[in-house]
Amino acid sequence: MTPTPQGLLLFAHGARDPAWALPFQAVAAQVATRRPDLSLRLAFLEFMAPDLLAAGDELAAEGCAEVTVLPLFLGAGGHVRKDLPRLLDTLRQRHPGVRFSLQPAVGEMPAVIDAMAAAAVTALPPSP
Repeated sequence: MTPTPQGLLLFAHGARDPAWALPFQAVAAQVATRRPDLSLRLAFLEFMAPDLLAAGDELAAEGCAEVTVLPLFLGAGGHVRKDLPRLLDTLRQRHPGVRFSLQPAVGEMPAVIDAMAAAAVTALPPSP
């Protein structure tokens, strides 16, 4: 993989069941197809690997000068508001030359809200 100055770190919760990660892996695969210029990692808070620190270390080692961190959470609960900033502080201390920027939880983005509403409407039987 060729080092790039820009990285994307997709961050999900994690689960004991490996099948839980399939939709997140699909998101990562689509991002990789749409933006092959990025260094991309999918990381997890718990139960799955890599964790956020390992993934951030890998992106820094690849030469990323800037890493965007996108929480793949529906809302900004305790993990996004408390755990994630602490983990990012650790990465910033480890890699002072890398800018780690945190985005809002993906579920709070208008495009995702619109997509979930469309899916909800599609799930309904046709109206009479």
